[in-house]
Amino acid sequence: MTDTGGTPVETPGTADLRRQQMLRAALDIISERGYPDTRIADVAERSGISPALVIYYFQTKDRLLTEAIRFSEESWYSAAQQRLTSLPTDAARLEAVVAMICLPEEDPEQHSSWPVWLDFWAQAARNAEVAIVRQRADERWRDTIGSLVRDGQASGEFRDVNAADFAVLLSSLLNGLAIQIALNDPVVDAAGAFEVCMRFAAGALGFDWAPGRPRVLD
Repeated sequence: MTDTGGTPVETPGTADLRRQQMLRAALDIISERGYPDTRIADVAERSGISPALVIYYFQTKDRLLTEAIRFSEESWYSAAQQRLTSLPTDAARLEAVVAMICLPEEDPEQHSSWPVWLDFWAQAARNAEVAIVRQRADERWRDTIGSLVRDGQASGEFRDVNAADFAVLLSSLLNGLAIQIALNDPVVDAAGAFEVCMRFAAGALGFDWAPGRPRVLD
C-alpha cells in the first residue's frame, strides 16, 4: 500500500514486523559480507521486499547499520535480563554476563554478530552519527557492569572497589578479547577469553573462582 505520494505505507503491527525482518536481514548480510559490500538492494532481496521500502524505513545505509546494532543490543539485553533474574548470586550474574559475551554455547547470536560490531566500530571512527550510537552503547555496557558490581558490594559478595573504574577495565577487556575471537585468533579462543575475564573479575572483586570446576551459576 502507498500514500498519495507513492510512499509505501503499512499498518503499525505489520510495520514493526517488517522492520525487524529488515534488521535481521541486515545483521546477517553484514556478518556474511562486511558492511562495505552490503547494499540496500541486498537487504531488500533477503527480506523479500523492494529497496524503496528499506529506504523508506532507514533512509541511508549508515542508519540501517546503527538501527541493526540497536536491535542486536536490545535483543542481547532482553535475553540477559531473563537469564540474570533466575540466578541466585551476584557472582553468578556477573559470570553469566561474561559467558554470554565470550562463549558461543551461551549465546550463539552474539558470536555471529561480532563481525557486525567490528564494522560498526570502524564506521564510528569516521561517521559522527554512528559515533554517537557507539558512545551510548558503550555507556550502557559499562553501566550494566557497574550496576552488577554495586549490587554485589551491597550484598557483601564483592569487595569495595570503584565500580565505575572496574566497569571500564572489564568492558575494555571483554571488547578486546571479543575482537580476537571474531578474528579467529589462534591463541585467544572463546574458552580462554572467558577464563581470563573471570580470573580478572574474581581477583579484583574478591570472590572465589577457578577454571574447570562447576560454574558459579550452577
